[in-house]
Amino acid sequence: MKASPSRFDQAVDHVLSHEGGFSQHPRDPAGATKFGITRDTLSRAKGRPASVTDVRRLSRREAVSIYRQLYWDTVQGDELPPGLDLAVFDLAVNSGPVRAVAMLQSTLQIEADGIVGPVTLCAVRAADVTEMIRRLTKARLGFLGRLATWPVFGLGWRRRVLAVEQEALRLASLASSSPRNI
Repeated sequence: MKASPSRFDQAVDHVLSHEGGFSQHPRDPAGATKFGITRDTLSRAKGRPASVTDVRRLSRREAVSIYRQLYWDTVQGDELPPGLDLAVFDLAVNSGPVRAVAMLQSTLQIEADGIVGPVTLCAVRAADVTEMIRRLTKARLGFLGRLATWPVFGLGWRRRVLAVEQEALRLASLASSSPRNI
């Protein structure tokens, strides 16, 4: 019998459904990307400067490993409730882990230092997950709407953020109705 996918596996599959193959859009300040991984991120993961060719050759498997180490683990996705884990993870992939955590903390109305620690986890456990997902979506769209590149990428970002919200709310609902939570 095959094991069911982990929450990380499900989240990364959802993120990758929005992140395409190789791209080097002239209006994208991140430059060359593949699977949403930029040259800067790939350089950090490799511990050396990455070239555009390195980005172009990035495998899905390597991208998933990078997402696990530099994004999911950084935002402590395994410690977040189902649904909120996806919302924070996708935000981290799109806008950086520190910004994602700071936005989460702001929606929790706690000090926004960008680091998931005991205070953040305690506040998350006490919060209404559905409400947190909705508030995080609103904050995220507000942030993206203020970016200079919104006129170029805004429609796609909005679609992505709303699709993530919909899936995150579905996951939160499933988790709250599962027998072990009753």
